[in-house]
Amino acid sequence: MSARTAPRDHPPQPAHPPTAAPRARRRADARPIRVPSPLPDQRGRLAVVTGANSGIGYVTARELARSGAHTVLACRNPERGRAAVERLRAEVPGARAELRVLDLADLASVRDFATAWPHDRLDLLVNNAGVAMVPFSRTADGFESQFGINHLGTFALTGLLLPYLLAAADPRVVTVSSEGQRFARFDMTNLNAERHYRTAFAYVQSKRANLYFAKELQRRADARNLRLRSVAVAPGLTRSNVLTGGAHHTRGRAYRLLVRLLVRAAFRPTPAGAMTSLYAATAHHVPGGGYVVPDGAFQLRGEPVLRTRERALQDAATAHRLWARSEQLTGVRYPWPTEPPRAD
Repeated sequence: MSARTAPRDHPPQPAHPPTAAPRARRRADARPIRVPSPLPDQRGRLAVVTGANSGIGYVTARELARSGAHTVLACRNPERGRAAVERLRAEVPGARAELRVLDLADLASVRDFATAWPHDRLDLLVNNAGVAMVPFSRTADGFESQFGINHLGTFALTGLLLPYLLAAADPRVVTVSSEGQRFARFDMTNLNAERHYRTAFAYVQSKRANLYFAKELQRRADARNLRLRSVAVAPGLTRSNVLTGGAHHTRGRAYRLLVRLLVRAAFRPTPAGAMTSLYAATAHHVPGGGYVVPDGAFQLRGEPVLRTRERALQDAATAHRLWARSEQLTGVRYPWPTEPPRAD
């Protein structure tokens, strides 16, 4: 699912750390990251942050704007989006921020967003928008909502904006996955609730799909010697309305009250959850194909670390199959150089 603490220097960890020190159970490839404050200068960069009207998305958009980026808040609800832009401008006087409407649950809206893009390039795309643990429903195009919004909408948007990304000098795509993806049993035969629907299973599977997508995007860019960098992140347990807003309104007052109490007691402040996204979006030397997560137990909280050997990152066969399936379902074929942009 979707903090700011002082970074610490961590000593190298043995291959088999003692069981008495669970905090030290960090994979050997995880390198501590110091997130600079303020962020590196973002002047001259043009960024899109999806789901930017609240939560991690809003903090990400605000801090990018504070650092000088021209930031586009891509939001489903125009009223809430306008309120977010006004709030951002009040908190960051002189910020260059604008609203554009985008609904990842409707591929027509995704296509409209890309078709109407008014700029000649896009330096940074932060695929932040998503839903979590929602009751069963389908998108406007008939997809199970968690898979359709979290993965297919993100896949289509990135593909349709690819020509603008490749027009930038140093383009970057950041895709927000979840620490929960580690528990997914990825079932290619039930991506779209073809056989059954279990809320938590569908959520973590959609977040694993985000990780497969981010890594496969990097593989395909590398195969063409392109400068595009694709990085996945997990925010850890973070306070937001992802478990109470949107489709959760049907669950009743008792659910919303209990979840709000849980989030307030156990989840960390929203700026903490945005740290991984902000590092992946702005650090000069972040590697394409990497995965930035909190360093605590189960990746739930802590300082950002970079992982390059997460199991899903090595599963190229499944990522390739998912990419082909996503093209089939969305009708979006990525317009790599020498190919004309198109969406079937």
